[in-house]
Amino acid sequence: MAVNLDKEAYYRRIKRLYSNWKKGEDEFGKVDAIVVSVGVDEEIVYAKSTAIQTWLFGYELTDTIMVFCDTKIIFLASKKKVDFLKQVAVTKGNENANGVPPITLLTREKNESNKANFDKMIEAIRGSKEGKTVGVFSKDKFPGEYMKSWNDTITAEGLEKVDISAVVAYTMAVKEDGELSLMKKAAAITSEVYSKFFKERVMEIVDADEKVRHSKLAESVEKAIEEKKYLGGADPSTVEMCYPPIIQSGGNYSLKFSVVSDKNHMHFGAITCAMGIRYKSYCSNLVRTLMVDPPQEMQDNYNFLLQVEEELLKELKHGVKICDAYSAVLEYMKKEKSDLVSKLTKNLGFAMGIEFREGSLVVNAKNQYKLKKGMVFSISLGFADLMNKDGKKDEQKKYALFIGDTIQINEEEAATILTPVKKKIKNVGIFLKNDDEEDEEEDGDDAEELLGKGARSAALLADRTRNEMTAEEKRRAHQKELANHLNEEAKRRLTEQKGEQQIQKARKSNVSYKNVSQMPREKDIREMKIFIDKKYETVVMPVFGIATPFHIATIKNISMSVEGDYTYLRINFYVPGSSLGRQEGNIFPNPDATFVKEITYRASNLKAPGDTSVPSTNLQNAFRIIKEVQKRYKTREAEEKEKEGIVKQDSLVINLNRSNPKLKDLYIRPNIAQKRMQGSLEAHTNGFRFTSVRGDKVDILYNNIKHAIFQPCDGEMIIVLHFHLKNAIMFGKRRHTDVQFYTEVGEITTDLGKHQHMHDRDDLYAEQMEREMRHKLKSAFKNFIEKVETLTKEELEFEVPFRDLGFQGAPYRSTCLLQPTSSSLVNVTEWPPFVVTLDEVELVHFERVQFHLKNFDVVIVYKDYNKKVTMINAVPVNSLDPIKEWLNSCDIKYTEGVQSLNWTKIMKTIVDDPEGFFEQGGWSFLDPESEGSGGEEDSESEMEDETFNPSADEEEEEEEDSDEDYSSETEDSNYSASLGSEEESGKDWDELEEEARKADRESHYEDEDTSNRKRKVRTVAPPSKKKRRS
Repeated sequence: MAVNLDKEAYYRRIKRLYSNWKKGEDEFGKVDAIVVSVGVDEEIVYAKSTAIQTWLFGYELTDTIMVFCDTKIIFLASKKKVDFLKQVAVTKGNENANGVPPITLLTREKNESNKANFDKMIEAIRGSKEGKTVGVFSKDKFPGEYMKSWNDTITAEGLEKVDISAVVAYTMAVKEDGELSLMKKAAAITSEVYSKFFKERVMEIVDADEKVRHSKLAESVEKAIEEKKYLGGADPSTVEMCYPPIIQSGGNYSLKFSVVSDKNHMHFGAITCAMGIRYKSYCSNLVRTLMVDPPQEMQDNYNFLLQVEEELLKELKHGVKICDAYSAVLEYMKKEKSDLVSKLTKNLGFAMGIEFREGSLVVNAKNQYKLKKGMVFSISLGFADLMNKDGKKDEQKKYALFIGDTIQINEEEAATILTPVKKKIKNVGIFLKNDDEEDEEEDGDDAEELLGKGARSAALLADRTRNEMTAEEKRRAHQKELANHLNEEAKRRLTEQKGEQQIQKARKSNVSYKNVSQMPREKDIREMKIFIDKKYETVVMPVFGIATPFHIATIKNISMSVEGDYTYLRINFYVPGSSLGRQEGNIFPNPDATFVKEITYRASNLKAPGDTSVPSTNLQNAFRIIKEVQKRYKTREAEEKEKEGIVKQDSLVINLNRSNPKLKDLYIRPNIAQKRMQGSLEAHTNGFRFTSVRGDKVDILYNNIKHAIFQPCDGEMIIVLHFHLKNAIMFGKRRHTDVQFYTEVGEITTDLGKHQHMHDRDDLYAEQMEREMRHKLKSAFKNFIEKVETLTKEELEFEVPFRDLGFQGAPYRSTCLLQPTSSSLVNVTEWPPFVVTLDEVELVHFERVQFHLKNFDVVIVYKDYNKKVTMINAVPVNSLDPIKEWLNSCDIKYTEGVQSLNWTKIMKTIVDDPEGFFEQGGWSFLDPESEGSGGEEDSESEMEDETFNPSADEEEEEEEDSDEDYSSETEDSNYSASLGSEEESGKDWDELEEEARKADRESHYEDEDTSNRKRKVRTVAPPSKKKRRS
């Protein structure tokens, strides 16, 4: 046969079978020979006889009899199968070279009684040990004359039969690495089919209020495995269902795997689904319960069921008796919720492999077998016959909860889940309605009973037409509620924080020499020259004939110039009143002392008779060395500043297991060195470790990750794993709160060498290759994420940005696509990345929202008012409504206005006097609808004039604070600030002529609107009190 047989696997496994037999434990001690006979029966899916054949040879061999004796092995099969088995039968001289008995191959005669072959086998059995008992699989009964004649021969010979199913199953239960990888693949396919097909389909059915029968839905799942997109790259011919999917809902539940999906329509309550997929003969299993609008009691019971599963996983370890693990779980349940013990399923799972269910290794109170590392179990536990107090109809009153996973037994750790499909309430709960809609639904139910279905739909339609609010009205109503809550919450928070004043840190005083003895005794000092002491980073200068040391930190800058015959060296010092840098301010330990502001030295460029060198040489050397020392000092200070406030992290606990989740060939941003380097990212017990090809290591602990974001490569040139950290970490001599790992998925190139043609084979091939590469990378990253989430028990969850909700904006220099996730707003494909945590946002304000402008700006104000607001510029105006809808759904207050406000001054005013701010209405000053009486309007506009209009000074301050170059904008605003009064009082001829023309043909209101528009262009000049604020 052309089919190859894995000889190594055969010899390994037959050795294991013989060594267990020789130990003589349990039924193995009672048998003298083992007989495995397989006939032909299409209806038998799982049988121990076919399982052992698959285990040994990788294939099922029908009409084959195998006899394992003490000193020999005999196979009786057809000619083709004998040729196949020759691969393991023919060894050097047929001696016991592989530590297993030699094999004898007998060819079956189709038309004869095979008596001669049977006699040879019976003779071999008689010669094996005592020759009285044979081990068989008593449950396996194959039809046909051939099998009947062989069984009759054994009976006629008076051989005693002993069932060895359990001991053989225990031998096969411990899986090798190759078997484990097949089972992991099977589990992964099951997870994919469930997540991408079944769950999505149920969501569609619920969303569209379809009526679908359980049996039809089960059939559609079976058809789904024929489609490659759900199989993770596996060949469809190697994939089959372990059993028809079991879908149950509406009060009829049987938490077993022997039932079939009934023909009832799916009820939108608790929907249990069990499905298992077999890949290359190895099985997997997955059970989940989806809940539509679950009441709180159902949610509590479900959460408890998850806890019970966690307990079971902890108990299932190498060396533990199965019954002990079961008892421990039962004890836990009695202690926590004893009323649910009677509702628990009778057994909690079973061993699995080539056979779906191993009857001798069931997790129950009686099983005495010990667990071994490498065994794979299907655990399934549920609560049946639970009562729903809120249920009104029969199908609502009773429900069941059922969960299950494919797991692998480990040495000391808890069992590993191989089907990492999320199962928390938020992942399996489908919430359709708000609390206030429940009453309407109850009324609707009564109407249905009274009027029938047609009348109900008509009544609902009429009701909807009459009462439906527009999206904008709903948003406004919700925003009004948020506004009230926002002001109350902010006032309370600021009152609590009032006593906590920020302590300004005094600038470090750098002392050159602690005592005179440390002063250098150099010749230059005695000769009244400038000397630089590199050790103590000090410049010793002659001042009035006295050598005076100045630490390098006191020198602001130095300059040297040559004028005629003289060289001048000018040294400027830091003094109170001079700028020390952006953040430091003018903080001196003793600001009342006398300071030297500058010193200038002059030296001749002419060499006097008798001098060894030109006098100005000393100044030139001093200038060069001071620059060097200053640079070194500033570099060191910058490094120390980076380290300031770094929270000490725990040490990474390395997991030496080779099966750790790992991604190779990734780049890290920001770079460790100047050049970007590839490396690998590996998940360990309590964190990630990135190791570059050069050997650099970067550790990120799970408990330090604020947001873990997975950016797929859909529509992007890179695929990214981004970590936004709670506390900054140090690497590459800098502190970082954002670290990402990415790989490129396509090349941005255009072939200019030939004419482009849409049907060019090379181009089509390149596109196809890129598509495949993208799919491959996406699968690898998703697989890594699922493993990490399983490893961390879903404490670390990766967020995927919602591309559909994304909008263009410029948070930094360039425009990029900003995308919301479940808890943040991000852009991680551009660098620097942009990550805003939604929980930290107080409100969002839209600036420059005007009818004739194409763009507007978004200002994000944080709950921590000391934190600088975030600006997103140049957002297209067509994104305004979607952004409002998204913010409203996230319960975030938003406001809009036509002006650009000076947020630095606004936030300072709020922090300085929070009570006053909230007494005057708090954040309502931003809301255009908050204008009430005239007095209130005046006070608010006064506040606006005083507080919120930028001056030239603040513009400069903001420019210094931000990283972006707004120099042109600042110049314009400075210019307009200085000329503001002139602009209002007088206009140039062009403007006057234009106004005269318009006055002739336009109404008074349009003219007023034009002047308003002109005023709005100036962001600096104070607004007129008549003008409407926004």
